[in-house]
Amino acid sequence: MALVVQKYGGTSVGSIERIQAVANRVQKTVKQGNSLVVVVSAMGKTTDTLVKLAKGVSNNPSRREMDMLLSTGEQVTIALLSMALQELGQPAISLTGAQVGIVTEAEHNRARILQVSTDRLQRHLDKGEVVVVAGFQGVSSIKDFEITTLGRGGSDTSAVALAASLKADRCEIYTDVPGILTTDPRLVPSAQLMSEITADEMLELASLGAKVLHPRAVEIARNYGMPLVVLSSWSNQPGTKVVSRLPQPRSLQGMEIAKAVDGVEVDRDQAKIALLRVPDFPGVAASLFGEISQRNIDVDLIIQSIHEGNSNDIAFTVVNRVLQQAEAVAEAIAPSLRTHPAATTEAEVMVDRKIAKVAISGAGMIGRPGIAAKMFKTLADAKINIQMISTSEVKVSCVINESECDRALHLLSQAFDIDLSSQKEIAVNKYPGKHPPVRGIAIDTKQAQIGIRHVPDTPGMAAQIFSLLAKKNISVDAIIQSQRCHIVNDVPTRDIAFTVEQADAEQACKLISELNQQIGCGSVTGDTAIAKLSVVGAGMIGHPGVAAKFFAALAQEKINIQMITTSEIKISCVIAESEGIKALNAVHEAFGLGGEERVNISA
Repeated sequence: MALVVQKYGGTSVGSIERIQAVANRVQKTVKQGNSLVVVVSAMGKTTDTLVKLAKGVSNNPSRREMDMLLSTGEQVTIALLSMALQELGQPAISLTGAQVGIVTEAEHNRARILQVSTDRLQRHLDKGEVVVVAGFQGVSSIKDFEITTLGRGGSDTSAVALAASLKADRCEIYTDVPGILTTDPRLVPSAQLMSEITADEMLELASLGAKVLHPRAVEIARNYGMPLVVLSSWSNQPGTKVVSRLPQPRSLQGMEIAKAVDGVEVDRDQAKIALLRVPDFPGVAASLFGEISQRNIDVDLIIQSIHEGNSNDIAFTVVNRVLQQAEAVAEAIAPSLRTHPAATTEAEVMVDRKIAKVAISGAGMIGRPGIAAKMFKTLADAKINIQMISTSEVKVSCVINESECDRALHLLSQAFDIDLSSQKEIAVNKYPGKHPPVRGIAIDTKQAQIGIRHVPDTPGMAAQIFSLLAKKNISVDAIIQSQRCHIVNDVPTRDIAFTVEQADAEQACKLISELNQQIGCGSVTGDTAIAKLSVVGAGMIGHPGVAAKFFAALAQEKINIQMITTSEIKISCVIAESEGIKALNAVHEAFGLGGEERVNISA
């Protein structure tokens, strides 16, 4: 007998007929010999209706009262579904988040789960009952009995947390799409269903706006090794499996506030090549990395910061054994860049053989401002200067001087309470089996780009900037530091650019402008008319040419790249928002992810 947790979203339970259909599916699962916990969302647009009611009473309702109000939506659904199951002769009981023992932080509207008390759940399961649980909600403590909600995607999070706590055999997420698609089918009609995706890939796509799964739910599944399947409520298709690595032993206490970082990694076999003052024009990155891929050279980090005038810098890292080949390609391309019609300055190639990459990793970094800032501060306190920065949903990487590598590794392991004896050098592939170079493509149009000119190139500058943003609860996405150095008042400086949610852009610019008066940076600029386009794939490592194909697809459409940042499984480009949909379709087609038939996402 298997223990299964199923979750049904608002559309799946949006009417009495749909609730009855869910009840039939649940009963069928039980008859197959399974014990079942069912987590449900509020019916259809119930939450939107409740929010509208609140706004009719108050322009600024308190967060506590909003939790009291919004939590009622799920209670309607659990009662109706339990009644429907009982009508079918299936024993069932409905429980709120508080009754089931989902204990959270005392933080209204966005609480994180601390633990799940499973005693009551287990008693009902032992009696053969289906337990129907209200998703999206919990209680701050049994003593105070304050109702809390988990924020957007909360029912997904509830379901996976229950599955992990019960040590269930699997968690099934039922939704109104057939599974996880290669991209948003509303924007790209040829999007195709994936049969499988790794948890790290799903974290990247979910955080880039793929709404089928919430990042917090994927984070819990990854951390506890919980098998996760995304299925359609309207069919019996197999859906998409989200595959997690075998997890390290982890306590169920402090589930969503436990260590955000579970690994510190180093890679000493790195060299850096930078092309300075290249024309800021479509096709430059495509030409460079096209030539590199033709020589079968695998590139690790790629970084392009904000432009300066009509030129830009592109830096990338490679393993030392191919450095000579990569340098030759860069030197061969540089003359053509100098004669490019858009060139106003002379391109230059810069090589650094004495670098290393140090990285922190962990699914718990998602949505927690301050993790990157803590890394930067740890390095700054040790007077270790950062040459390059690359960020993703599960990793922050910094390129530093090779001579500082061992010291940085030791200090970061102390700062994040990591046992070095259990850590290894960066692995080529952390998931077993073969994986495609590109699994999916996502576009995020809700980001803003912030640029800071002439930041003093001394240890501690990045730490000050991002610590300040973290204190104001501003989450930073991509962080890119330029390679070009300017001497301002006898001080070497570099530009730093990063992206934040559009809603935080104005405050971020204001905070940085105030900080500039203390640390002496140049101007601060903000741009909300951007889109971040990303390709994601666990099989990128060992497949030269992914970046080249990505950049070439954009160049063919004459789309200029404003910023580039990469991780082991993701390449992201910041482009103009107006070019976003065209770029998404072009890149999706370039990687052959489309099909002839349109995926049906209608109910």
